[in-house]
Amino acid sequence: MSVINVIEDTFFANGRYWGGLNASLYNSGSIWAMKTGIESADLNMVWNETPLTADDSRAIQNIKKDFRKAGLPFWWWVFPRAKSQSTIERLETEGFSFVDSIPCMLADLTLLPDPGSCNPAISIVSVKSREDLNLWKEVSFDGFDFPSQTHDQYDRFTATFNLNPDSPQKFLLVFVNGKPVGTSLLFLTDHAAGIYFVTTLADHRKKGIGLELTQATMRYAGIAGARFATLQSSPDGLRVYQQAGFKEYCRVAVYSLSAG
Repeated sequence: MSVINVIEDTFFANGRYWGGLNASLYNSGSIWAMKTGIESADLNMVWNETPLTADDSRAIQNIKKDFRKAGLPFWWWVFPRAKSQSTIERLETEGFSFVDSIPCMLADLTLLPDPGSCNPAISIVSVKSREDLNLWKEVSFDGFDFPSQTHDQYDRFTATFNLNPDSPQKFLLVFVNGKPVGTSLLFLTDHAAGIYFVTTLADHRKKGIGLELTQATMRYAGIAGARFATLQSSPDGLRVYQQAGFKEYCRVAVYSLSAG
């Protein structure tokens, strides 16, 4: 299996898992859709795992109606295996427009360097209790600057997270001098792990905390048995992930419904 397949399959598995948490998962042929219920387009996902054809029109229309009824924005993610002229034409015909091309990155966890000396003021812990998960929720909400009116939606979605030992999701909190300032989420599947929700509070950025948190999350994934770690990077995070050992292997094209 190619590294691009690993990146794609990890994203797909995570999306299906999130959709299953609140019974929002929809599937028709190669098309999958899920809703977190949060009014943030990048947290409500649709993707196709093979190129779209005219036969997919009804499913696409059903998905559009469903998201409109729910009052939720969403992105349609097109990974390399699903990208084709027919896919682009089908999305444009159905009223979608291109938003962005997002770097998809992978790190080989067997090549992780020794952690070396870390800042003694920084501690990174795995979330084990519902109390700490609530703390993780508040820090991640503030770190991503979600609109205040989405707080209840974010509460409802994160309340579905499972802390049982057999859960594929693991949550990390980073503290500086005892104060929680950052989060990450690890999703384990097969021999790979997806890394999500990496953020630090605004007044603690550009101090190396994000790098230490990313590396700690990678080490946790390796200890859990993952061979690879994957993620999709924002422009702000790209340099940090490169420093942590990630390399870009492909890009995912993201589409949204055009206005009107």
